[in-house]
Amino acid sequence: MIDELLKFFVLFFVVVEPVTLVPVFASLTNGASAAYRRKMSLKAVAVSGIVLALFALGGAWFIRMMGISVDAFRIAGGVMLFLIALEMVFARESGTKTTSEEKAEVTQRADISVFPLAFPFIAGPGALATVLLTFGTAGDDILLKLGLLGVIAAVLLITLILLLTAPFVNRAIGVTGAHVVSRLAGVVLAALAVQFMIDGLRGAFAVG
Repeated sequence: MIDELLKFFVLFFVVVEPVTLVPVFASLTNGASAAYRRKMSLKAVAVSGIVLALFALGGAWFIRMMGISVDAFRIAGGVMLFLIALEMVFARESGTKTTSEEKAEVTQRADISVFPLAFPFIAGPGALATVLLTFGTAGDDILLKLGLLGVIAAVLLITLILLLTAPFVNRAIGVTGAHVVSRLAGVVLAALAVQFMIDGLRGAFAVG
């Protein structure tokens, strides 16, 4: 179980990208007060936690209700995560997180906690797919599911700390440092995504 939790921590941390979120948050809150940054950080993480918890607890039921096999979800989730990994490695905007129209809308919003922070940056498509996939394959193992929820809480806590200290972290690592971290994480995510697809294909075409 420890191995599963560690694997999920790495995967979920890479998908959420809390380090690369720092310069984005710093630019969105440039010139704002410390109280505003604190409010946006707390609200964004809280909303993300609620959404992720709902997907974690109801994900397996949803997959069964839709008649989707776990192997099919592994393949689909792997493809989605691989696209996100390509975006991270090559620093290209593939539309998996925000479109140009959504980015333009951000500049007109006073409250950035729900959009774009909670969704799609923290609890984005990749994070939701990862949660659905992991909890969908956890079966009825209550201890494992509790451990997975603990991992989600830990990653969200790290994200909150980084957001609250965004001005200091941004000055320390800079935009270049954040891009380096993002590219390295993208390579790891690409390998994990391919493994998901391999596992899904192996399970889908298993004989007997």
